[in-house]
Amino acid sequence: MEVVRVTKTAAESNQAIACRLSNNLSRLLREFSRDFERRIWQGLEQRGYPDIRPSHSAVFANLGMGAVRVTELAERAQVTQQAMGKMLKELERMGYVARDIDSGDKRAKEIRLTQRGVALAMDTLEVVDQVRSYYGHKIGSQLLDELEANLRQAVRQLQLDYLPESWADSATLEGRDVATSAAVV
Repeated sequence: MEVVRVTKTAAESNQAIACRLSNNLSRLLREFSRDFERRIWQGLEQRGYPDIRPSHSAVFANLGMGAVRVTELAERAQVTQQAMGKMLKELERMGYVARDIDSGDKRAKEIRLTQRGVALAMDTLEVVDQVRSYYGHKIGSQLLDELEANLRQAVRQLQLDYLPESWADSATLEGRDVATSAAVV
């Protein structure tokens, strides 16, 4: 039997490379995340929060319902303290967070949600549930649950040291009182 070698043209090779670069796990995760977050922002805007932007999630997703220091927020969000400070000033002007002097260290500031910030957090949790329900309807609740469980397990096994230990623990998230929820937007 004779072996025939097929040589690809440069255009075919480039197309194959481009396809692999644009169609991979990273891209799939990013597109899923973008769509999920876009739906959250639309839901929040419909609920009367047109001033909240995606960049604010760096604060809310890492703040929780208690007081925390700027340095902790910046570390959790993987941004500089200066960038976090800028976002916090903006959110403080809008009335979502307050900065108080840390009782343990007078040089440091503690960040906490205001009443308006707590209302946003509660509305966000409801919107997230609605978006999750939409996804469950579109792709199936079982597939969505499995996807989340698999991603949570992968994050846990990666041992990302900038995340709180409880972050990847689904047991911590289930059955928790919404008023003490650690993750918001």
